[in-house]
Amino acid sequence: MKFTILITSYNKEKYLKKCIQSCLSQNKNDYEIILCDNFSDDGTKAILTEFENKIKIIKKKKVSKHGPVNQMDLIKEGLNISKGDYICFLDGDDYFYSDKLKTLEKYLDINKNLNMIFDLPEIKKKNHFKQLRIKKKYQNNIWPTIINTSSITIKKDFLIEFFKKKLFENFDLLEIDFRLNVYSRCIDKRFLIIPDKITVYRYVEGSIITSIKKFSKIWWIKRLQAHEYMSFIFKINNLNYKYSIDWFFTKIFSILLK
Repeated sequence: MKFTILITSYNKEKYLKKCIQSCLSQNKNDYEIILCDNFSDDGTKAILTEFENKIKIIKKKKVSKHGPVNQMDLIKEGLNISKGDYICFLDGDDYFYSDKLKTLEKYLDINKNLNMIFDLPEIKKKNHFKQLRIKKKYQNNIWPTIINTSSITIKKDFLIEFFKKKLFENFDLLEIDFRLNVYSRCIDKRFLIIPDKITVYRYVEGSIITSIKKFSKIWWIKRLQAHEYMSFIFKINNLNYKYSIDWFFTKIFSILLK
């Protein structure tokens, strides 16, 4: 089996049905869908009951107070029972177009050595769509654009090794998509960014990302953690991390706002 679609969800009742249906509607055979639910307390249970004979479902018994860490725990649980050679991440409020897996397979058949594929999602804000863009000169760098979780496809063996590196103990504000972007695009470099429109990322009010107001105290702290994490990753891989003007100002504002 080439692909496992791994959905992680917490209280996504409003969007979850569309998310699951988009996975079931792939124009490809021989793939599996695993949904890891973090003990949702909205109407998720009824939706999962509707699809329980079509997908594999894991329900966590306890909700962690740390959202990002919680998502990584969910991914690890899904990974343990997955059968696909490649894992396609999907947040419960996002969805795929029907040619997602076929498109990925086309690139993977040509590029045998890839550990990760990033696609550039369409960002849906209310009823407007705008595709994410990354200039070529920034593809091997993290600033200014991170590619979100639902647009990450990763080789299973690579993900297992990534988790063994224990890169999740600190920097509690950083989600898994940031960590994978850093490691893949700056360190491993066996990745490909494809332009195809195969994923829709919903801009949802109240999510982890949108709840952090730009230039707020926590925004600056999270940004500093991002720089510190990159410095840490570079150091353990015997590489020099270049501290930028952005890091300098981030450090100053983080100290002033303490």
